[in-house]
Amino acid sequence: MKVVIMAGGRGTRIAELFPDIPKPLIPVDGMPILEREIRSLASQGFNDLILTVSYLADKIIAYFGDGSKLGVKIDYFVEETPLGNAGALFQLRDKIGEEPFFLLNADAAFDVDFNRMLAFHKKHEGFVTLFTHPNSHPYDSGLIIADNDGQVEKWLSKEDERPKWYNNRVNAGLHVVDPKVLELSLEYFDTDPLTGYPKDKVDLDRQVLKPLCGTGKMFCYDSPEYVKDMGTPERFHQVEADFKNGVVQAKNLRNRQKAIFLDRDGTINKYVGFLRNIDDFELIDGVSEAIKQINQSGYLAIVVTNQPVIARGEVSWEELHEIHRKMETLLGKDGAYIDGLYICPHHPDKGFEGERPEYKFDCDCRKPKPGLLFHAAQDFNIDLSQSIMVGDTGRDLEAGRNAGCKGCFLVKTNIDGSLIKLVKGLIK
Repeated sequence: MKVVIMAGGRGTRIAELFPDIPKPLIPVDGMPILEREIRSLASQGFNDLILTVSYLADKIIAYFGDGSKLGVKIDYFVEETPLGNAGALFQLRDKIGEEPFFLLNADAAFDVDFNRMLAFHKKHEGFVTLFTHPNSHPYDSGLIIADNDGQVEKWLSKEDERPKWYNNRVNAGLHVVDPKVLELSLEYFDTDPLTGYPKDKVDLDRQVLKPLCGTGKMFCYDSPEYVKDMGTPERFHQVEADFKNGVVQAKNLRNRQKAIFLDRDGTINKYVGFLRNIDDFELIDGVSEAIKQINQSGYLAIVVTNQPVIARGEVSWEELHEIHRKMETLLGKDGAYIDGLYICPHHPDKGFEGERPEYKFDCDCRKPKPGLLFHAAQDFNIDLSQSIMVGDTGRDLEAGRNAGCKGCFLVKTNIDGSLIKLVKGLIK
């Protein structure tokens, strides 16, 4: 499978730290960032690479050569004139071939299980799969809006108006692309009659990918793995620290993960009984700081919640999703995020007016049963024996014990600061 890595950026914001060094060759803990990425790809069996280069291209070519020293084969496409961040793809069409290819941005530091992402792409049979993840600043990032199956409906740039409440789902610049997309997008360009290539620069997001929104042919692959732009001095220093501390490599989903599972009502938001109205959703003071601590600790932050209001017919799925979008928005404004959300909509007791009979049965996921934790463990390769359950009731603790968690802890319902105090003790 071909891997195309866009490595032509100038890195103007980080040039104050590394003048006259092309961004792909910036050393991170003693090794050029692009070399780290190529080694990660090669270790997973992806060794047929094309690098698109421009700024100080001769230095990049001299360093990597034909790729043999890293166990890969590298071809180069040198942009003599600027083509935009996707123009080279059209001129590489014959080299790319007919099979889907990875399209990666060398501006980001990443360590990702690409085989898992490729399996997702094949399963969903789309034209494009976007690697998406939550981050600590969604309020000033581009957002991907998708349906429950992961089909991308809207792509909101930073300058676009966004809904009041939104999922923390950000495009990370890693893609699986079917070459058919290039053919389809040609209709949007003024092309040279001799070559068939677009005459002007091509913007990947705006002109190639965004037109697929709402077609059912573009999906988002949500993952908590490490992808971080290192384009500023501050971000570079954080990336280097994360490599030195083993954070980057550890978050690759080939490796077993550990999680802190969190109940929702009374643990994250103020308990008001069965929460039916979005206006009643309010974060408990200190929760954002606690989840931010989890985000920085190497644990995944996974919410597992019983929501019998679905079975009881008191809240629709869309109303519940909007409540959770509010939760993600409020956390994001405070620099925190959750890595996963698992919901049990069932309720075994019958006899409620307006109840939904399809959800009225004794399921395997309603806490204190451990089904939600098992589901998350399968999705994220979580080692439950190294994970922790936190909630405000005995049902939460029992669910954690039934799942085999190493620790299960209670917080005091609706008590400000209770979660942050507990989390600080857990992740010392």
